[in-house]
Amino acid sequence: MNFDESNDIMNIRLNLQFDGTNYHGWQIQPGKPTVQGTLKAALEKITKKSVSPIGCGRTDSGVHASFYTVSFRSDASIPVERLPYALNSILPEDIRCTGAECAAEDFKANASARAKCYRYTIDNSVFGNVFLSRYAWHYKHPLDVRAMQKAATAFEGTHDFIGFAASGFSVKTTIRTIYSIDIDKNDSVITIDVTGNGFLYNMVRIITGTLVYVGGGRIAADDMADIIASRSRDRAGITAPAKGLCLRNVFY
Repeated sequence: MNFDESNDIMNIRLNLQFDGTNYHGWQIQPGKPTVQGTLKAALEKITKKSVSPIGCGRTDSGVHASFYTVSFRSDASIPVERLPYALNSILPEDIRCTGAECAAEDFKANASARAKCYRYTIDNSVFGNVFLSRYAWHYKHPLDVRAMQKAATAFEGTHDFIGFAASGFSVKTTIRTIYSIDIDKNDSVITIDVTGNGFLYNMVRIITGTLVYVGGGRIAADDMADIIASRSRDRAGITAPAKGLCLRNVFY
C-alpha cells in the first residue's frame, strides 16, 4: 500500500488494543518482541519514514490493554482516518488499531495523560475457566469479597506507595493518588478496577495480591491503612501475575 508524501507534519493519536501474552511489554527491547517495536515497524512500512511512537505508559511483559493511546508525528499524506485500516492489514492479530485522529500540537500520549484505569481479573472458580486462562489469575481458594472491598478504601487518596512497588524503578517521587478502587464479583469472576493519576512499577499487581491476602484472611482489612503508612514492601501481599492485568482507559 503506497501513499503520497506531504511536507505537512501532523501530530497523530492512535487508539490500540493488544493481548500482551506474546510481548515483553510496550517498550522496545533489543532482541525481544514488544508492542512498541511491532507498531513502529508497521507505521514505517506504511509511511516509508522513520517513526517514533510514544505510548501512554509502560506495560509489563504479559500485561494487556483494551484501550491504549499512542502519539507520533508524521508528514506522510495517508488520510488519518485510513490509518487503522492500513495498520490492521499489517499488524498481527493480537494488536489492533481501533481509531486514529489528528491531535493538538502539544499532545503527547504519556505526558498529557491525567489518569488511568486498570482492571485486574481473578478467576475464583475451583477448576479454572479455560477461556479466561490468558486474561485472569486463576485463584481457586475462597475469597471474602466484602473484606477486600473494605480494605480497598484505605488505598483511596494520596499516599506514598513505595511499599507497593517492585524494586528496579526510577522515579522522582513514590507519592501517587488513587481516585477509586471498585471490586465486583460476577459468578466466580472477581474484577478489581483501580483508577489513579499514576502507578509505580507493579503497583496495581501488588495492590491486587495484597487484597487477595485480605480476602483469604492472611491480612486483616482494618490493618490496611497502617500497612500503607508503613511504606514496607514486606507487609504487603504478593505480586499478582501479569496476565490478569489490563489497561482499560486513559483520561486526558
